[in-house]
Amino acid sequence: MLANPHIGHLYSLVIADVFARYRRILEPNRPVKFLAGTDEHGLKIQKAAQAQGLPPAEFCDKLRSRFQRLAEKAQISHTVFMRTTLPEHRNTVESVWDALLEKGLIYTATYSGWYSITDECFYTDTQVMKDGVKGMISRETGSVVEQHTEPNYMFRLSAFNESLLAHYRSSDHIFPPQQNAFILQTLEQKPLEDLSVSRPSSRLSWGIPVPGDPEQTIYVWFEALLVYLSGIGHPWNGNKGLQAGWPVDLQIIGKDILRFHAFYLPAILQALGMPLQDQLLTHAHWTVGQQKMSKSVGNVADPFEAIEKFGVDVVRFYLLRVGGRFRDDTDWSRTQLEKHDREIQSRLGNLLMRITSTKIAERANTAPHLTISSIRAELRNESPILALLDATKSMPSKVHLLMEQLELGDALNEIMEVLRLANKAINDVAPWDTNTAPADVFACRGASLEALRVVGICLQPFVPGVAGRLLDALNVSPEKRTWAAVEEKALLRQWAQPAPGAEIKKAGRLFQQ
Repeated sequence: MLANPHIGHLYSLVIADVFARYRRILEPNRPVKFLAGTDEHGLKIQKAAQAQGLPPAEFCDKLRSRFQRLAEKAQISHTVFMRTTLPEHRNTVESVWDALLEKGLIYTATYSGWYSITDECFYTDTQVMKDGVKGMISRETGSVVEQHTEPNYMFRLSAFNESLLAHYRSSDHIFPPQQNAFILQTLEQKPLEDLSVSRPSSRLSWGIPVPGDPEQTIYVWFEALLVYLSGIGHPWNGNKGLQAGWPVDLQIIGKDILRFHAFYLPAILQALGMPLQDQLLTHAHWTVGQQKMSKSVGNVADPFEAIEKFGVDVVRFYLLRVGGRFRDDTDWSRTQLEKHDREIQSRLGNLLMRITSTKIAERANTAPHLTISSIRAELRNESPILALLDATKSMPSKVHLLMEQLELGDALNEIMEVLRLANKAINDVAPWDTNTAPADVFACRGASLEALRVVGICLQPFVPGVAGRLLDALNVSPEKRTWAAVEEKALLRQWAQPAPGAEIKKAGRLFQQ
């Protein structure tokens, strides 16, 4: 947290929110804990506050409020918002520090290395290179580094190289898989070195002092990583960690901070005798004009502006539709945002308004009110309605599998394919045409409304506002909006009931204008 939130911050929040909302409807009786927050210590914050003539605490309060406002605007359903400047966090950090010190895993030494203020970490000689313009830079991030020699506390990170190797060899704990392979390769070819975990207070005053040594400040990344523990109340009494939510099922991070989460945090956890996080989702970045967003370049995409202009659901849809595969950087484009705005409004919003029109409802009501199963049994193999019903039936299981595999983009594609088939069925059948038989009108309307019900339930994690309004329009009660309602057995029971009829009234708009 250094400046106003940009679209990349929103992206991380939305990804995490999708998985949290999905798990809630998949397992409604299992509590879901969703931690968000702000890292507020470090030299970058200290210098930025000085540049604005503000005390660091006041500077952080201003920025924190903007990040929390973004979470609210984006309908992020976090259960905890933890700040690293809170007393509860300091208590966790001091507890962990004391435990590692007692185990002999923290020691004092004079440390020399290449320090990056931007990345707030030291690099070794093999991790830096000379740049003709910038001077010495990090090979990994391109950030400028400076040589520093100073007294520090060190963490015996090297002692955990083999145990971390075994962990990452046991399974793909990092997604996408190429990131897991990268971490394995790094551990195999460049074994971990001990980590400097403090800075002299004369250099860094804005942070948590080393317990018992006010001349040293705890390294920002060491204490920031512990927010995952402070956010759920560590230290715990006895075995209450599992009840509090540890180990976590999933952590979502940007690829630029993979090293900290794949090496440092797991090593600290192993040192404490704690289980490691189950999975780590490492997403790529959003760029603008194929360049990394930078305030100095002036290419930062403002999430507040996008939400104000297009609505939160459209922005969420665009982020996930285009950026839901996580492997490659994605370029933020106003043109593409407008394109996907039209896509979801056309495939979903217009579909609902068309199929609930009074004219189509009146024509459908003149036909016998059959069940979906009966309608399906009477359809020819080439019928677009049959294709729609079959896709509606199989889609939830496909989406469930893809969500478990962390493939958000592909899961959303399956949902959008059902909407494509629903629109095709309406266009082919033309239920508004007086030449279309009432029985075909009823079949088309009933199948389309059922497809919309299933789509609405599956869309809840992705676009919760629009999905909620859709399910309201279809008279779907809150208790029938869980994943269990779209599993195959539940669908077959539903399809044995009369298809939706006159009780579904003409719907209004799902999207803001």
